[in-house]
Amino acid sequence: MRLMLLGPPGAGKGTQAQRLVERYKIAQLSTGDMLREAVAVGSAVGLQVKAVMERGDLVSDEIMIGIIAERIDQPDCANGFILDGFPRTIAQAEALAGLLADRTINLDMVVEMTVNDDVLVNRISGRYVCASCGAGYHDQNLKPKVDGECDKCGSHEFSRRADDNAETVRDRLAVYHAQTAPLLPYYGEKGMLQQVDGMNGLDQVTADLIALLDAA
Repeated sequence: MRLMLLGPPGAGKGTQAQRLVERYKIAQLSTGDMLREAVAVGSAVGLQVKAVMERGDLVSDEIMIGIIAERIDQPDCANGFILDGFPRTIAQAEALAGLLADRTINLDMVVEMTVNDDVLVNRISGRYVCASCGAGYHDQNLKPKVDGECDKCGSHEFSRRADDNAETVRDRLAVYHAQTAPLLPYYGEKGMLQQVDGMNGLDQVTADLIALLDAA
């Protein structure tokens, strides 16, 4: 099974990808994780990434495709994978198609997680994490069982990302709609696009995804 999750920031792609990884025993290919891993391993592409990051530049499409090529050749991707955070543009999608074709690999499904922009602003601006173990919480949707105390490790220290504020979130959504949303008709025309309602609760979204995948 080779799957791509699409949707705006805060739609819950990462959370759902983790659940699908556990159920189907496939690999989650998160762009951020792949970049950090390549740098840590010190591969040829990883050295390029490190140099780019040290300059403060954005990683090019060519390098990103190289990272993904290295990653999908690893043994844990033999049973399948979920692409989370890539591609972000039509150019990246076309480069990915070439990469997969070279390996005679087919992308089985592209799933859009649909969520209202205003809901996303609330979701993201309300997020915070335990400073000790990284467990995630939300001001309204996922509070600790005991106020001010992490459910997992008992810490009383929490933190928020500096860019998790309403203004920044709306800017990120504008970038998504301009650059990444065009992927929806791109994959729709190929007959690969499915949708789930990301406005539902986490468990319902998971159930909807599983229903789609099991029926494929």
